[in-house]
Amino acid sequence: MDENGNVLSETSASGNLVIAQPWPGMIRTTWGDHERCQQTYFSAYKGKYFTGDGCLRDENGMYRITGRVDDVLNVSGHRIGTAEVENAINLHPGVVESAIVGFPHDIKGQGIYAYVIFQDNIDNMDLLRSAILQTVSKLIGPIAKPDKIQFVSGLPQNTKRKNYASDFTQNSGRTNRVHWRHLYPFESRNRRRN
Repeated sequence: MDENGNVLSETSASGNLVIAQPWPGMIRTTWGDHERCQQTYFSAYKGKYFTGDGCLRDENGMYRITGRVDDVLNVSGHRIGTAEVENAINLHPGVVESAIVGFPHDIKGQGIYAYVIFQDNIDNMDLLRSAILQTVSKLIGPIAKPDKIQFVSGLPQNTKRKNYASDFTQNSGRTNRVHWRHLYPFESRNRRRN
């Protein structure tokens, strides 16, 4: 569905992932806070379950979940989804995974900081950064290009392999919560990590 609650009927479309029909294991309430459950999952689209995720449907009718729609950055007045930028970076050949966080920027309000895992040794980091920026610019637009790109060999994740975005705020100016064991600079892969 789109933001206005309209079903996207086109074959190839991008919108919010909304479940219209319930199934036996679907959430019915939250223990001790039924109102919160209703507000969180069932109020955005009346009578339907809103997952909170964005979704792409390709020309073959296959779906791809793009990530949380509420995880956005405000870059020069443009609302840019972190998952959207991560997906664009991940489409660059050789990129294994990426994570995006915002950081205070004097001109833009929020800048885009990218942590990127690259599968091979990097011969020329400046050339690779430039290629990643071109990929993002081509797929989303120049406004979504990361201001900073840091190559790392690992990203902190929970047991479901979701990134702990709050741990990436090391360079955002808000806090310094990243422990050295969580982000390994690409250049120090062979060092002992404990």
